[in-house]
This record gives sequence, structure tokens and C-alpha cells, in this order.
Amino acid sequence: MARKKRNLPRFENVLIEDIGSKGKSIVKVDGQVIFVTKALPGDIVDLQVIKKKKNYLEAIPVAFHKLSDKRTTPFCKHFGVCGGCKWQDLKYSEQLKYKQQEVIDNFERIGKVSIQKSNDILPSKNVKYYRNKLEFTFSSQRWFTKEELDKQEFNKPKQGLGLHTPGRWDKVVDLEECFLQPSPSNEIRLGIRKFALENDFSFFDLRKQEGFLRNLIIRTSSVNELMVIMIFYYQDKESIEMIMKHVAETFPEITSLIYMINNKKNDSIYDLEPVVYAGQPYIREEMERIKFKIGPKSFFQTNSLQAYELYKLVRKYANLKGNEIVYDLYTGTGTIANFIAPECKKIIGIESVPEAIEDAKENATINDIKNAEFLVGDMKDILNDQLFEEEGKPDVIIADPPRAGMHRKVVESILQARPEKIVYVSCNPATQARDVNLLKDSYEVSELLPVDMFPHTYHVENIVLLTKL
Repeated sequence: MARKKRNLPRFENVLIEDIGSKGKSIVKVDGQVIFVTKALPGDIVDLQVIKKKKNYLEAIPVAFHKLSDKRTTPFCKHFGVCGGCKWQDLKYSEQLKYKQQEVIDNFERIGKVSIQKSNDILPSKNVKYYRNKLEFTFSSQRWFTKEELDKQEFNKPKQGLGLHTPGRWDKVVDLEECFLQPSPSNEIRLGIRKFALENDFSFFDLRKQEGFLRNLIIRTSSVNELMVIMIFYYQDKESIEMIMKHVAETFPEITSLIYMINNKKNDSIYDLEPVVYAGQPYIREEMERIKFKIGPKSFFQTNSLQAYELYKLVRKYANLKGNEIVYDLYTGTGTIANFIAPECKKIIGIESVPEAIEDAKENATINDIKNAEFLVGDMKDILNDQLFEEEGKPDVIIADPPRAGMHRKVVESILQARPEKIVYVSCNPATQARDVNLLKDSYEVSELLPVDMFPHTYHVENIVLLTKL
């Protein structure tokens, strides 16, 4: 016999109290913690529980009795069905408060560190059109909105080109507009979609893993260079030539036009061979006196203006005098390392991705930086006594690890090296706080400053300056 579904409770006239993990609103009812989607602090709602976990419940609002004064009108017609900007209905000033509080809560709860000085979060200068890179997905089965279903508008194309709808890996919102990336991103996406539909090119079926058009990546730079990458599921020279020629002729402002073939089950492009159809194999970016080449696989912070502010803060907290040995852990394409190299005696950048290290070396060459050295390898293996003997122990360590934070062995090596300062940058304050907890017997938190890199999302970057006790 099939197991009967348990009756899940409903709560009426509930005041949403706060925002918790991953941007979900939170409230306590009868001693039970409830995480709520699509409601904001200050809303008074009726809640229907949809999931019951061991220590908490998950619920959705089914009726609103009062709307919060923290609300604002979303500016995008796709808000609520697109996964791009989930906090558009929350005033930006409130977004900043919750992001700052998230950082402090993580440090006090996970890091077991009392924050004596927390600088106010640094707002993003642009809250629209702030991204320099977007990846769109072609889908043979786009997401139909409730309005379309209610009107039975099934004569519209089923194909879509856009971003995924939350919680549905196989459904894509067919974007008519997007406020994340500056022009001509919208025009290029809409132009390619129109051409593909007119010429009956097949869009990718994510479930069946079939179809010709797979992904579209658009990268822009502050010096007005533009990269467009078309990703096809299989090789079809005639069709590829037809599309690439159309894109090149329709959008002559593109300075780097590239395509790739991806017949894998995942969307990663790092093991694919880029083919340059027109223009250069890279675009350029500049920050102060430093120039960067950005290839199709290069990592670069996606909010360029805010990245510049972030790097200036790293430089400020490092407070270099010119005679220091600096280690830049998880250097990526060497952006921070090359940015601060003129301020120190020597900088060692370490990264596990070989292509990223090649980019870092090339960017050092472009800028005639001779005191930067870049090493490739797994951080927990390469950061050891032998490296310290060969290159010298660091006076300052800069770390900008991925969301998972630093491996425990890396933390142990840092403690063994005992640099005077550690400037720790993180896109995940929870794992950052965990790592700081491992360092707190030898280092104190001298500065903490959250940075908003991604407006209208719950994500927050954070910088911590740790000084040796």
C-alpha cells in the first residue's frame, strides 16, 4: 500500500520576523522554527507548511493580511519566476542591513568571535546592470507563466533562452528583458533567439540531452570590449557558420566571438576547446594602472566596479610598505596579486587551475610585473615548509578561497608560517567564520567589512583583517 501523506499544518495571522539562511524569511510559531519563501519581515500572512524537517518547518504564504513597509515594487517583469534577483521586492537599504547582520551572526555563532568593530557594509555603486558576465541557457521546454497557462496561450513558442527558474533545473525562463548586464546584452540574446526560431534550430532538451543550441555566454568590460560565446551540443559546420556569421554581422561591436562544442552532461566549459570565429581570443579590463586579459574560461569578479573597491580594501588592509613577502592563496587569474604587486617586495600566487595560472602569468607580463610568481597545485599540498624555505615565509597572506573555505591543512600551514597579517576575502561568511575560529588563538579580528557584490540577492562578500596576537 502507498504511504499516506501526512497532514501538514497551517498557521494564520503570522508576523514574519526576520531573514535567515540563504535569504529565506524566518519566524517562530509555538516554538517551531519556520523558513518561509516569498514573504518578507513585517508581512502578516497565513502560512501553509510544505515540508517538515527534524528541527524546522518550511512554508509558503497562502494569504497576506498586511504587507511589510520594507517592501518595494520589483522593477523586472520576470521577478518571482526567474532565479536571478530574488530580493527585488526588498528595499535596497534593507537588503544591506540583512547582509551585514548575516555576516555578524556567522562570526558570533560559528566563529565564536565577538566583533568589536564591524564597518558598515559597502553598497554596490550600481544596483542594476552590474554584472560583466551572464550565462544563458537554451531550452526546448521553457517555463510557462501562470498568466500564460490561465489564458491557455499554448500557441507561443515552447523554446526559451534565459535563466533557470528557482528549483527547476530543467526549466528556463524565456527572458524578454534582464537588468543584470548592460547593453547590448539584451539585444544580443533576443537577436540570437529570434534568428534561431526563424531558422528552426533545435534548442537543448535538458532532460533528454538532445538539441543543437545549448548555452550563450556574454562578457563585457569597462573598456567597452565584448565577448560572446555560443555553445553547441554537437558539430554542424553549416549551421554553426550560419549562426556565427549572423551574430558577427548583426552585432559588429562584438570584439571576441567564440564558439565551443559541449556534448557532456554538464555545462562546464573548462575542458572545452574554444574556437575563435571573429576578433580576439580575449577581452581586456583595466583597474588603475593594471590591465587584464580575460579569456573565455578566465575567472574575473562579475561586478567590475565593486571588485575594484574590494581590491582597494584588500590593499588598504594589507598596508604594505614595500619590503614584504606576500602569499596570495587561491589567486585565480592573479587579479589581486597583480593589483598589489607594486606595493610589496615579492608576491606568490597559488592556484589549482592550470589555465588560471597561465592567465595570471600573462597578465603579469602585460603589466611588466617582475616580482610576482605563480604556482599551480592543490593548496593543501603546495603550501608547506618546503615552499616557505624556497620562497621565504610570508609577512602577509591574502586568501580568497571558494565557497567551501580553506582546507584544515591550509589553516594549519598558515598557523605554522605565522604571518603578521591575514587578509581573508570570502563569498561565504559561514565557512569564513569557521576558518577564523581555527585561527582565533593566534589571530584577532582587527577589521571586518562586508561588501555587496550582488544586489537583489542574499549573497554577500566579506573582508576580514586578522592580526597576529
